[in-house]
Amino acid sequence: MPRVAKELAEQAFDERREQIKRAALRIFAEKGLASTKMSMIADEAGISHGLTYRYFRSKEEIFVLLVEEAIEEAAEALRNIGQLPGTPLEQVRAFALRLLDEGHRHYFMLVQHAHKSEDVPPKAKEAVQRYSPQSTVELLIPIFIRGQEAGQFAEGDPCRRMILFLSILTGLMLQDSKLPGVEWAQEVNRLMRVLT
Repeated sequence: MPRVAKELAEQAFDERREQIKRAALRIFAEKGLASTKMSMIADEAGISHGLTYRYFRSKEEIFVLLVEEAIEEAAEALRNIGQLPGTPLEQVRAFALRLLDEGHRHYFMLVQHAHKSEDVPPKAKEAVQRYSPQSTVELLIPIFIRGQEAGQFAEGDPCRRMILFLSILTGLMLQDSKLPGVEWAQEVNRLMRVLT
């Protein structure tokens, strides 16, 4: 096979895998692993059931891959929050909006299923155990303290404020993001008052 044709075939293969993964993420986030069937993923992806097995051996393989990606995505978002443009207030607001984005919300719900369900593959459990909610608080506290020093955030224990903020944010992430009349940017502005 000529090199160009091979590259195009590999690109098409990778694009189809991503299509299946995106579909699986939506289904897993909504239903969890036990209630999801490969046929449901195929339907969501708009492909035949049998074709999914050309790309993945099982729904468990997809689930583990997505959980690992979710954990890495969360870790990267936390590592990079301090590099976001703007003031500490703007950085925390941008972080909250990013987490409420539909794709991130699905990742969060997927991790929740992996954390709470008994029937998930060991590799998914291992990935979830690498993630620590306490590390989220610890990474946000220096930004919060800078915001307090700049007069943007209220006085008080930074750890307690961040735990309250993240608890409310978690609750919002578990809500249906397609609720009529809900504008997440406006809700984040209200949420920021917990810190200010």
